[in-house]
Amino acid sequence: MESNFQRTNYFILLAFGAMLIGFAPIFVKWSMLSSSAIAFYRMFLAIPFLFMLNYAINKRLSFKVNNKSTILYTALASIAFTTDLTLWHFSMTITSVSNATIIVNSAPIFVAILSFIIFKEKLSKGFFFSFVITYSGIIGLIYFSNNYINGKLLGDLLCLVAAFFYGIYLLIIAKLGRENSLNIIFYTTFFCCIFSIIPMAVEGGDIFPTSNFEWLNLLLLAFLCQFGGQFFITHAIGKISASSGSIGLLMQPITATLLAAIIFTEDEKLNSIQVIFVFVAMIGIYLARINLSSKQRKQS
Repeated sequence: MESNFQRTNYFILLAFGAMLIGFAPIFVKWSMLSSSAIAFYRMFLAIPFLFMLNYAINKRLSFKVNNKSTILYTALASIAFTTDLTLWHFSMTITSVSNATIIVNSAPIFVAILSFIIFKEKLSKGFFFSFVITYSGIIGLIYFSNNYINGKLLGDLLCLVAAFFYGIYLLIIAKLGRENSLNIIFYTTFFCCIFSIIPMAVEGGDIFPTSNFEWLNLLLLAFLCQFGGQFFITHAIGKISASSGSIGLLMQPITATLLAAIIFTEDEKLNSIQVIFVFVAMIGIYLARINLSSKQRKQS
């Protein structure tokens, strides 16, 4: 039984990890590379840090999984995650950071729907409530941002597709049971690095960093978001309640939205009505995550 002090520490770690991932859209907006190239460097530059962490914890460089099927599942999950990141990165060249981040974070809705379709898991009453709340907020956010008027609706639609693939990623990862979290992070990072080469070749555009600022920007994306953020979240998520975890994970869209509004004032400024719908969407996402986390813990 975890003490209250320990649970508080795990909550702080999870919220901190989510906050770190919230910096990702800022680094993406600052980059001059193609969307798939950004995904590639996010993974490629994170791999050395994962090797160092594995050696520090396990005194070895190799990542030994408990079940060989883990490698197959992480490879399948990585296809979905690579698609999600590529679409999400590209969408931010069209729509706002707040829209992109909040829409992608509606992925738990898709996890519930996919679980119902694929595994015949019943949808709870709480799911329907969270679905209505989440997409009421998202629709309001899109409507009052005038994206549909300014021809930027495509960016929001791409985010919905990205959320669908992120949902597939989460669904597969959830099926890995008690596999070591560091192994999961390493293999998903490794496979995403490999798989992102394909869209990078197809997309074209700038694929090589040409300045010290670009290298630093990508290194921070890899270290803070992919390495640090993912590790803290994965390490802490199973050790606190579903409601606490869902609250902590909201730090990602909150951090991204606030930072974007401060740094990119002209493009990312939210009016008062949009702020209201941001909170509505976040409440729905919170409720969806509670339902998802509670269901996963009952099954484990």
